[in-house]
Parts: sequence; structure tokens; C-alpha cells
Amino acid sequence: MSDPTSTFTDPSSPTREDISAAIKRVAAKILLITEAVKGLHHDRNQLEIKIEDAQKRIQHILSRLPEQSDSRQLNLLGAAAATPTPEDDNEPTTH
Repeated sequence: MSDPTSTFTDPSSPTREDISAAIKRVAAKILLITEAVKGLHHDRNQLEIKIEDAQKRIQHILSRLPEQSDSRQLNLLGAAAATPTPEDDNEPTTH
């Protein structure tokens, strides 16, 4: 029937050159994807470093706040508006 050494090829089947070109296109796309993933990995690492730094700054700020048991702490939600003292009326405004 069909001889594997026959020189007749089906015109609809891809040639060796077509397959080689397709492999090269896929390889190029894989390279682009690999580079994009490396870039995303680098960006993620940079963001994680920034988050850690921000958390450290926040913790430092929080550690400087007075304790809740400290009677000097001002209750901003429950405090009545302070009445201005005469000294306050003499201060220049910035607006």
C-alpha cells in the first residue's frame, strides 16, 4: 500500500520546514513569556520590600503612641470642643 520511502507527500501535511518554523515561533514566545515572568517576579519582590518597610515604619509610629491606660491620652471621639483661650486669639492664622 503505502511505502514509507515514497517521494509522494500529502500537500495538506506540514513540511519539515513548516514544523521547524512553528517550533521557532513557539520558542520565541516562550522566551518572551519567561522574560515577562522574571520581570513580574522582580516587581513582586520590590513591592514586598516596600510593604515590609511600611510595616516597620507603622510599627515604629505605633510604638511611640501613649498606652491606652495612659490618662494623658486624648479621647478624640468623646472630647468636647475646647473653648479658646485669650492667648489663642492673638496667634496669626495661616490661611
